[in-house]
Amino acid sequence: MSIRLLALLVGAAFFASLAVGPAPITLAQLAAGDPVARTIFFELRLPRALLGLVVGGGLGLSGAALQGWLRNPLVEPGLIGASSGASLGAVLALYSGLAVTVPLALPIAGTAGAALATALLWSLAGQRAGTTVTVLAGVAIASLGGALTSLALNLAPSPLAALEIVFWLLGSLADRSMPQLIFALPFALVGAVLLLAQGRALDALALGDDAAASLGVDLKRLRIATVVGAALVIGPAVAITGAIGFVGLIVPHLMRTRERQLPSRLLWPSLLGGAALLTLADVAVRLVPTPQELKLGTVTALLGAPFFLFLLRDVQRRLP
Repeated sequence: MSIRLLALLVGAAFFASLAVGPAPITLAQLAAGDPVARTIFFELRLPRALLGLVVGGGLGLSGAALQGWLRNPLVEPGLIGASSGASLGAVLALYSGLAVTVPLALPIAGTAGAALATALLWSLAGQRAGTTVTVLAGVAIASLGGALTSLALNLAPSPLAALEIVFWLLGSLADRSMPQLIFALPFALVGAVLLLAQGRALDALALGDDAAASLGVDLKRLRIATVVGAALVIGPAVAITGAIGFVGLIVPHLMRTRERQLPSRLLWPSLLGGAALLTLADVAVRLVPTPQELKLGTVTALLGAPFFLFLLRDVQRRLP
């Protein structure tokens, strides 16, 4: 699919997200200044649609960049531990009650958790570590973050607090506010620019470490830029939406074609594809006739887990 078609798909997904909901809204109502219609549109649907584009695009882009850096098609953004750190920070904000008393406590705490996880990754892996050590450190941090999140859930002060934490962990774009989006957007933009700028270096890395170094690629700088860029994109997004998995794994594979085998040619399509996929998935959860709206993270997991198993089987078949 070409970049133009992907851009059109993103636009169609965005407008579908604005149009779909339990309460019907018409352009005539908005033009007439209907207060109910304007409240629903500007405070509920618009932040939700924009957040779908930002989070989905960031997950798709970071997945493509990390797969190119690690030269492994089974890599997904949660591997570096930033998402677990963000989840832990947000859960602690919910656990302590700050999320109720402080409007931006959730994204601030989640972003701080992602930053601490990234700093811990750097201290464990070291500046001279290779990709293997970095990945192992990321897996360890992700496991630690998951364990601490489970501990907070076990020690929740009340069943209502535990239920709130569980619902948040399932992942959703619903009931998020524009101030939260505005908080996360600068981090996402900086991270996206940083990842997009690594295209040529990732292409050279596909030839091997020695070949990339001979072509003038600074492997240490590439590692820092890729990990930090992915953390900037993932951390604040997860802090707001909760855990939404597998988007960064699925999208690069859907976008990968013969013309897009080079990582640099996969970055922009993955960004647009991730934005379209997550936004359309969010529209789908609103259309499913269930007593309570399905959580977006549950839907992406139901789609992503079989896809991952299919990829794993495909990789095994290619092995000699």
